[in-house]
Amino acid sequence: MAAQSARTTVLAIGAVLACLVAGPALAQNRPKTTVPPPPAAQSPNPVSNPFAALLGSGSASGTMTPEQRALIGRVNGYLSSVQALSGKFVQVGPDGRRTQGDFYILKPGKVRFEYDDPSPIELIADGQSVVVRDRRLATQDVYPLSQTPLRFLLANNVDLMKDTHLVAIYADEVFITVVVEEKNGIVGTSRLMMMFDAKDMQLKQWTVTDPQGYDTTIAVYNLDSARRPDPNMFRIDYTQYRN
Repeated sequence: MAAQSARTTVLAIGAVLACLVAGPALAQNRPKTTVPPPPAAQSPNPVSNPFAALLGSGSASGTMTPEQRALIGRVNGYLSSVQALSGKFVQVGPDGRRTQGDFYILKPGKVRFEYDDPSPIELIADGQSVVVRDRRLATQDVYPLSQTPLRFLLANNVDLMKDTHLVAIYADEVFITVVVEEKNGIVGTSRLMMMFDAKDMQLKQWTVTDPQGYDTTIAVYNLDSARRPDPNMFRIDYTQYRN
């Protein structure tokens, strides 16, 4: 089931990303920032199905208000300015199972998600391909990066209105939330919802709904955009693992 959750994340991680919901329920689950909590309670508490509170609150890109366009400009500016990022993540899969680990991003096109034990899963993008690797079984599934939403989140310059099908934009005093849709003639339509802090624009959480309607949510924290990850972390071994 961990492998299934990782594959769902590939459909719309974006995010790496990544990085990544509006409404009072999520505000209550937001991690405290003024007084650091003890390590056992440090990670956020993502919500796996937040779409019902959002859809209908935003608008399609063709009918956006000037305020919504300004919000998209802020999101584009933040995503384009972040060229390297690392931190911790918590993932809630479609079955409610909670996993966590570390992630690393290096633009353009590179990301790595390392799941803590007992999960054997790694997700790596090297700029051309994305692999979901099972270390225990020594297998990996390979996807072209160009066929995943990672392609625009890992681009040097991000323009969500140009590069994606923008579905909704919503803001309150706590979060800015963006929903984009990804249509694929073979596998169907998936949606990616990204949530950013309304004050500093840091990526907080994203939820992907796959073509079958299953949600996977990833919340990120302890973000570091100053340290540049080692490029060797994003190399994919195409020979050691079975496909």
